[in-house]
Amino acid sequence: MNRFSDTASASPLANPLLLVMVLAVFTSVLNNSMVNVAIPTISSDLGVSSSSSGWVITAFSIVFATGIALYGRVSDSYSFRGTFLAGLVVFGAGSLTCALAPTFGFLVAGRAIQAAGAAAIPSLALGSVARLFAAGQRGVVFGTLSSAVGLGAAAGPLIGGLGVSSFGWRVLFYGTLAVVCLLFIAAWRFLPDLNAERAHQPHRFARLDLPGGLLLALGAAALLYGVTAANHAGLAAPLAWGTLVISMVMVAGFGLRIRTAAHPFVPPALFANLQFLSASGIALLSQAAFIGGGLFLTPLLLINELGLSAFQTGLVIAPGAFAVALLAPTIGRLSDKYGPRPVLGTSLCCLLAGLLFMSSFAVGAAPWLVAIALVIASTGYAGVTSPAANAASKALSPQIAGVGFGIYQLFFFMGAGTGAAVFGTVLSARQRVGEAAFNPLYQGSDATAAYSDAYLVACVAVIFALALLVGLGRAEPAPVDPA
Repeated sequence: MNRFSDTASASPLANPLLLVMVLAVFTSVLNNSMVNVAIPTISSDLGVSSSSSGWVITAFSIVFATGIALYGRVSDSYSFRGTFLAGLVVFGAGSLTCALAPTFGFLVAGRAIQAAGAAAIPSLALGSVARLFAAGQRGVVFGTLSSAVGLGAAAGPLIGGLGVSSFGWRVLFYGTLAVVCLLFIAAWRFLPDLNAERAHQPHRFARLDLPGGLLLALGAAALLYGVTAANHAGLAAPLAWGTLVISMVMVAGFGLRIRTAAHPFVPPALFANLQFLSASGIALLSQAAFIGGGLFLTPLLLINELGLSAFQTGLVIAPGAFAVALLAPTIGRLSDKYGPRPVLGTSLCCLLAGLLFMSSFAVGAAPWLVAIALVIASTGYAGVTSPAANAASKALSPQIAGVGFGIYQLFFFMGAGTGAAVFGTVLSARQRVGEAAFNPLYQGSDATAAYSDAYLVACVAVIFALALLVGLGRAEPAPVDPA
């Protein structure tokens, strides 16, 4: 049977499989964005310091980075539906642990368990698009998934704020558990059982190459932890540089492993595929610039410098998030029609314009100018996510779509995680110096000049992403594991 026959519609309203994927992506993003606004309440309730409470986010991020590539490879070798359902079970178990956590340590452990399950959602959702949708439909499907990300990011602070103020922070995790249970039922009913016949073949476990996967996952987790530690304690701190050295050793070991293993975790040729590397690099840099720059720096600016409340800050940020949700499907359709490269070029220029406007005119000005800058940047970001994923999909054959998109999502996620740490370090360093802004267009006060500089560095990241467009030529699918 044609693998596209049951997924002809690219609309989630007419395609139950896509609807499950959209709701799963929305739930995973909503879970994180809700928790962000609950951290002050959690700190007070469980009696921990503000600095220690950050582990609620850090623990999730590190485990998520560790698991995201592993799930993609497992889904290439074992049942796609079984892998997705297993991820939802772990996600639900982590949510219940968080809801019942008697101490902060239990809460952090629950967040780590949540991440171990939630990591299945992005890599498997994107991997399923390359397997189940025809090439001419993928852009709009990726756009639909990106729209779910935007809605989750926009709705999270509002739902989280209402939930915490009305019922307390634990209700957020009970709510996530309820939604995950419904997703499990829907996934059991509608997801296809791809690769089911391979699950009973005794040689499949040997070909999974667990050592290679662990080297990659631990290397990524060590990098994220090291960058985070450098942001808090400085690069000279033994914990920071020591972890970064461990990360480099792990990544080097991974590179050696995939060249010597009989059945490597990732085909080495994938890392020689210019189309895939360029798309992944664009995803990393755009995520770093928009999530690490725009969405990380902006709340600090609005709350710490302009004196806005958390709810007022959410109102300033929300229009940009809704712009992503509304525009992503349409821009994905354009990438199907015209190809990813021209759409990416236009969108990256728009993202650059928004961040440059923020650095030059919005920093230190009225909140409505900040909202305008974010809408411009968000419009550009909406045009990056789905076309970049579409470009990556053109370099992947269906047999390695799972691990390929696992690697792609790893780049994507590491961009957000490292971007926040890098731009936070720039902000802190410039605040300590207290000098005038580097941006000659900036006319604000010296009190907010450091923010202008941090946004300017985010602009540099977008310029590097624009340079990578030259690698998005004609895509040739990467060689596959013949098994």
